[in-house]
Amino acid sequence: MNTTVVQVRGIPEDVVATLKARAETRGQSLAGYLRDLLTDEAARPSIDEVMANIAARTPIDYAVDDVRSLIEDGRR
Repeated sequence: MNTTVVQVRGIPEDVVATLKARAETRGQSLAGYLRDLLTDEAARPSIDEVMANIAARTPIDYAVDDVRSLIEDGRR
């Protein structure tokens, strides 16, 4: 895996302190903790990707009676 350096400036000290504390509770360095956060974020689809996926799906046809029936079934 190729890696690169990312530098972020202007982070408030209290934010850094909070992140350091969270990293410490996980037994991680701040760099390791931030790497995990960024990796997790990058793995999730953006809201635009989610909405595009939903829009590409075939619509489901239903009638009001279908909804009523499902609601009634759930109450039994």
